[in-house]
Amino acid sequence: MPGEDLFYLSVTELAKRIESKKLSPIELTQVYLDRSQKLGPRFNAYARLTPEIALEQAKAAEKEIRRGHYRGPLHGIPYAAKDLLAVKGIPTTWGAKPYANQAFDYDATVIEHLNRVGAVMIGKASMIELAGGMGYRFASASLQGETKNPWDITCWTCGSSSGSGAIVAAGLAAFAIGTETWGSILCPSAFCGVSGLRPTYGRVSRYGAMALAPSMDKIGPLARSAEDCARIFAAIAGHDPKDRGTLPIDRAAFTYSPSMELRLRPLRIGWLTNAWTSLPPSVAKPVDAAARVLKKTFSSVKNTSLPAGPWEEAGGIVVAAEGAASFRSLIRSGRVSELADPLGQIAGYVNEQYSAADYLQALKIRGILQKKMEEIFDSFDVLVAASQPVPATPLDLNLETGLSFADPLGGIGNLCGLPAISVPCGFTEKNLPIGLQFVGRAGDDIAVIQAARTFQQHTDWHKRHPKIH
Repeated sequence: MPGEDLFYLSVTELAKRIESKKLSPIELTQVYLDRSQKLGPRFNAYARLTPEIALEQAKAAEKEIRRGHYRGPLHGIPYAAKDLLAVKGIPTTWGAKPYANQAFDYDATVIEHLNRVGAVMIGKASMIELAGGMGYRFASASLQGETKNPWDITCWTCGSSSGSGAIVAAGLAAFAIGTETWGSILCPSAFCGVSGLRPTYGRVSRYGAMALAPSMDKIGPLARSAEDCARIFAAIAGHDPKDRGTLPIDRAAFTYSPSMELRLRPLRIGWLTNAWTSLPPSVAKPVDAAARVLKKTFSSVKNTSLPAGPWEEAGGIVVAAEGAASFRSLIRSGRVSELADPLGQIAGYVNEQYSAADYLQALKIRGILQKKMEEIFDSFDVLVAASQPVPATPLDLNLETGLSFADPLGGIGNLCGLPAISVPCGFTEKNLPIGLQFVGRAGDDIAVIQAARTFQQHTDWHKRHPKIH
């Protein structure tokens, strides 16, 4: 059996070994599949494994690499895709009972992009039903049941990309694809001690992905490091005529190479003083230590604050109104009653009560906020704060009462479509990971990646992993 270390190697390191033919994509895929078969059920991490697809793709990768046709750093690398991305002929359940037998006859654009660079899909990651689109009170709001945190199986992994977080944290695949409408990449990354990138809105096509709130939905990677996230983002970014929400070709594409480091600009870092109302000591301690690292590492770190306003309320209305439209037939047919979560069974009817005037008012507020954030980014390149004000929460917690705190940065970041990355920055005394988030101006994904990567060059939190027996 290969050493535990292999499962926690970065994409960058795995790619070096594959390119130099020291590591076989078939062997790597097989050991990840074996580990996923053995440990996946312990964490409820997968909706399903796809060994036939995985081995076929791994064999194709190996054959090409042997012939000297190396497609780049994801060639032969195993990953998991959140179960709201269409994969031809494979059930895509959206984590919800009403869609348990749903399958599509095409691949999502993200899956097509990953196929093109030779990545190997070993499974579909479990998720919160409908990506939380109908609301939910409990971690068990999923066709797969609650996803358990590899650092402590009595705790949750957070957010609708719950399985993607567990898969990366437990070393069941080299990376996973998640989605975020509000927090579902950053929160699982924080709770699971991995690195997760929420790209600028419109840089990654959502064609073939379940729609929740089309003006806020984003797709991004969860991986071992900011550098890995950059490599995966480069493979999946780009304009797509099949998704009218994607940015034009020149603004959607993203390229990454280590030589870019030579041309990087000095970043002006804004440390946010009002991202959270308060942090408990177990979170404040690692976050304060991270702030000290940033001050030593970057020449310019200054305190700043987010503008005050009804941003979260506006964001909430946009998600509720667009979600009610996305799932209109589910709500109107009454099949929403089949959802696992009691809140999910009724919230759709509540969301339908928002008026066009409410929605248009929220869009007006979004426009005002975007201007205010542009002004802040005239003074700063990257804003930094704790990713979450709490560590991973107990599995049985009522999230409506126990995890409901003001989240202005989550609201602002998602309402304005800003890029952000969460990376590990320490642990609580109970050995639960804490995350630090870097947020940038819309379109400036490279700045958040650069800031996070620089932080990771001066810390080793991202190299820690849970002991799994």
